[in-house]
Amino acid sequence: MHIMKKLLVAPLLLSVVGLAACAPEDGLDDFNLMVDVAYLPKHAPFFAAEAQGFFEEEGFDVSLMPGSGSTNTVTSVETGRVDAGWADFGATILSQGKGAHVKQVNLLQARSAYATIALESSGIESWEDMKGKTVATEGAGAMTAMWPLAIERSGLKEEDVNVVHAAGESKIPGLLADRWDANLALYVSDEPALMALGEKATILKWSDVGIDLYGNGIVVSDDALANEPERVKKFNRAMQKGFLWACENPEQTAEDFTKEVQGYEADTVTYALKSQCGLNWATGDADDQFGTMSDDGVQQMLTVATDFLGLEDSTELTVDDIYSNDYIDPIRHDEDVAAPTK
Repeated sequence: MHIMKKLLVAPLLLSVVGLAACAPEDGLDDFNLMVDVAYLPKHAPFFAAEAQGFFEEEGFDVSLMPGSGSTNTVTSVETGRVDAGWADFGATILSQGKGAHVKQVNLLQARSAYATIALESSGIESWEDMKGKTVATEGAGAMTAMWPLAIERSGLKEEDVNVVHAAGESKIPGLLADRWDANLALYVSDEPALMALGEKATILKWSDVGIDLYGNGIVVSDDALANEPERVKKFNRAMQKGFLWACENPEQTAEDFTKEVQGYEADTVTYALKSQCGLNWATGDADDQFGTMSDDGVQQMLTVATDFLGLEDSTELTVDDIYSNDYIDPIRHDEDVAAPTK
């Protein structure tokens, strides 16, 4: 495995941009994987999978690329810019509804990371404490669209909480400056960012009020599935092993990540990894099969996309169009994963 990365740390939000890959080693298949946003501690398993040789074991030289939002990642997959992407399930469905020929084929984040996040110093400890408070959210985001449902499930009324719109890059600075009391955000991303700045956070998980949806998974194009199915299966096998190994080996995973991405302490990465890995396993029929999806779970996402995210009611999209479990051999809870022998 021979990859060279050029990384820059942006002020405050610790975003990392830029990546260049060298030519693959002899005999290895050059494979490009784009994540959802700029590198964050939640992405540490991808770095560990590469560093520990899981991809190389399957014959791949993987180039990991930062993203600029899940929708752009899905577009990059469909247009052939990258071989696969790690993208939000809802964003994938919206793109499919607009004609994107892609599928979710390996659900690495089977539970929702949606949360309302406040500073511990704010005194907010529960949903009830949000009464009379102001929450910031991005204007066109999925969480903004689903906020009325979260409020209803929490037992509050919409008028109980004031909502302001803010650009993604200004949400944490605004929270720190007391411009508002809480943010709507993914806790696997924003809690570690606050930790890196020396702040402790209170996390009100939406899953605790019954909003527990599929998160991010591996997206590939329909062309790749039709023309190179074995290649997709081999990549998924390496990705599953690497991801679960990273969850069982947080210290080494943090070391692999911080070698490539500057701006985070090892303990921040291991904390983020614990949160990320807590989302690995689905509930229900697929609870013992890492990465798999169910018709019921995907139908729930399709309904949410129609009711809240702007998917056209007239779409002919079906669950079979959205996902497939045919390209993974899922790992189960009782299986041990060992790193390849180097």
